[in-house]
Amino acid sequence: MSKAVSAPVRRPPGEVRIIGGLYKRTRIPVADLPGLRPTPDRVRETLFNWLGQDLRGWTVVDVFAGTGALALEAISRGAERVQAFEQDAQLVRQIQALKDKLQATGLTVVRGDGLRLLRTLPPGSQQLVLIDPPFDANLFEPALAAAVTALRDNGLIYLEAPQAWGSDALAGLGLQALRQGKAGAVHFHLLARLSVERAPEQVPR
Repeated sequence: MSKAVSAPVRRPPGEVRIIGGLYKRTRIPVADLPGLRPTPDRVRETLFNWLGQDLRGWTVVDVFAGTGALALEAISRGAERVQAFEQDAQLVRQIQALKDKLQATGLTVVRGDGLRLLRTLPPGSQQLVLIDPPFDANLFEPALAAAVTALRDNGLIYLEAPQAWGSDALAGLGLQALRQGKAGAVHFHLLARLSVERAPEQVPR
C-alpha cells in the first residue's frame, strides 16, 4: 500500500527586491514567519504604475508593514515622508537596518499595533495609506475606516485582501475603487473617497 504524499509546505521566498526608483534592486530579506506574505514584485509594479513613479511630496503610511517592501518602494520613488508600522520586533529591526543601509531619512519605522497607530494619525494627513494586513486577522473594515479619516481629500488607499471588495461594501465606508487586480489568491485595489470626482485623466493607471 502506497503512502499518502502530503502537500509541500508553502514558504515565503528568501528575499524580494525593490523594483523601482532610487533604491531599485535592493534586496529585502523575507523571514519564514507565520502569516508573512510580501506583496509580489508584479503586484508592486502594477501598483506603482497606477500611482506614477514620482511620489515627491507625498506622505505615506504602511499600516501592516511586514517586510517593509511597500514602504521601501514608496520612499525609493521620492515620497517625502513614509511611516512603516509593524508589530513584530524581528521585522522592525530588519526594516530599520534597511533604512540605515540606504540612508532613507524620510522613512520612519514604528513598532506597534498598526491599526491603533493608524487611528492616532492627524485627520487628512496622508496622501497614500497602504493596507495589507494578515488575511486571517479580520482587520480590513476597521483599517479602511481609520484610513478614510487619515486620508487627504484627494488621497488614495491601497488594499490587499483574499477577496475582491465590491462597490456596495466600499460605499458603506465612503470609498470607491479606481483600479482592481488579482494575482493568484490575492486581490488588490486602489481606492479613493467616494465623494471625490475625478476626470478620466486624473484616475491613476
